[in-house]
Amino acid sequence: MVELKTGGFKNLICSYVIKGKRPSLLESGPTNSIPNLLSGLKELDVKFEDVEYVAVTHVHLDHGGGAGTLLRSLPNAKVIVHPRGMPHLIDPERLWSSSQKVLGFVSDIFGKPVPIPKDRVIPVTEGMFDLGYDAKLTVTETVGHASHNLSFKESSNGGIFPGDAAGTYLPEFDVVVPTTPPPFYFDSALASLDKLISLKPTVLYFSHFGKATNGVQRLKDYRLQLQLWAEIAEEGVKNNWSLEQVRDKIIAEDKAMSLVEDFVKSHQIYSKTVLENCVRGFIEYAKQKQIS
Repeated sequence: MVELKTGGFKNLICSYVIKGKRPSLLESGPTNSIPNLLSGLKELDVKFEDVEYVAVTHVHLDHGGGAGTLLRSLPNAKVIVHPRGMPHLIDPERLWSSSQKVLGFVSDIFGKPVPIPKDRVIPVTEGMFDLGYDAKLTVTETVGHASHNLSFKESSNGGIFPGDAAGTYLPEFDVVVPTTPPPFYFDSALASLDKLISLKPTVLYFSHFGKATNGVQRLKDYRLQLQLWAEIAEEGVKNNWSLEQVRDKIIAEDKAMSLVEDFVKSHQIYSKTVLENCVRGFIEYAKQKQIS
């Protein structure tokens, strides 16, 4: 694991390195963190020219936004991405514009993405990549958080890199909180969690943030957590609650959120993403459900 220290924040975003015959990275992280990632590769004695793949779980700025900048230093690497995410890597202008609207100041902390040549992008939804020395990386489509989220299972330890399909892990509290910004695809998210549970991961390698044991149980717990948030959002929409009222009800009823309430409220980024954007994702889902 390489701590990216994005914007000077610790325990926020990380990348992972699978060393071996064909060294590969999981998540580029955002543009402004690429110098820290390259320093991490040097510390791990990974030669830039040896890196074969950069697998991004999805193209949101904090996961794949820095891929274009990273590839300038990795001359032989190609990016593995969902086909729906591929156009945003080749021409990231629309991604950047929408990110600025949704994330506000947080998008500037992450940094603007740069284009990637089409011939350096590998679009895939399912499959397996041979990394050499019996190491394999298996791809599973896990949409919900985004329409283009992939998860990757590594063969050495049986762990999974879920991107944002399994939430955000706060290691300081050993707690997971949802990552559900709009548009959030609730039913697809539950189906993706069922996929991941069926793979029986030993551990989860969270992009936010770090390695967590008891992989299967955490996925099951996260599934229940999403269902709780959905029920509260639906109640809120039915009764015309404000976003703040829905948020406060979630904090009151979700034990995990109650535990990290003060931390998240005082965090410059999580106060925006978790307590505003992620709650809004459920409210918009509930509104669409009410219409249908």
